[in-house]
Amino acid sequence: MLCVILCYCVQPACAQTKKIPISSQRKYFYQLLKQSNLSFTFPQGFQEIKAVNNDDFSFDFALQDPDHSCEVWLMVRSQKQNWQNYDQAESDQKDQLANPDSMYVELSKNYAATLSGNNISAARDMPADVLQDYNADAGKSYLLNLLDMPVTHHYKYALIVALQKNHTGTLVAVYFTNYKDPDFYRDVNLASHCFKFNP
Repeated sequence: MLCVILCYCVQPACAQTKKIPISSQRKYFYQLLKQSNLSFTFPQGFQEIKAVNNDDFSFDFALQDPDHSCEVWLMVRSQKQNWQNYDQAESDQKDQLANPDSMYVELSKNYAATLSGNNISAARDMPADVLQDYNADAGKSYLLNLLDMPVTHHYKYALIVALQKNHTGTLVAVYFTNYKDPDFYRDVNLASHCFKFNP
């Protein structure tokens, strides 16, 4: 009898430790991270949401922090194949391709222009100490006043952060908010420090 009671008590406890299934979006995102030599730790307090992927925006993963009205869109691209194509074009001297390590500049600038209606006022190169924190070689950031669009859930402001590891990968993160307050920057800090290029 004691054994039966013990089984009834232990069963719910075991059921609570069951792993939540990983979504297909997250599986694909983890593959992209691996190809781009990026490590990622899911930030505490955030939850996964469906990423925007349409004619204007092509993102791979998205998160939101419902308590602080913050949403994050993430795009990761490996540069390994681009570098093979670039090297091949250089040796063939047929095509003049753009240097793959400059991809982060155009990507982040295009997203900034689309989100703000070409009203880009604050664009900055990432300081060396910040790049070192992410083990990145280059980066840019934009602080934007947003167009009022349904796709961005009518958020008012965005911070775009683009990071580049030469010959390896590119990360673009867009952080959305309605308030440029300490809570937003705390969320940005929490979410952004979940990424790092591997040595």
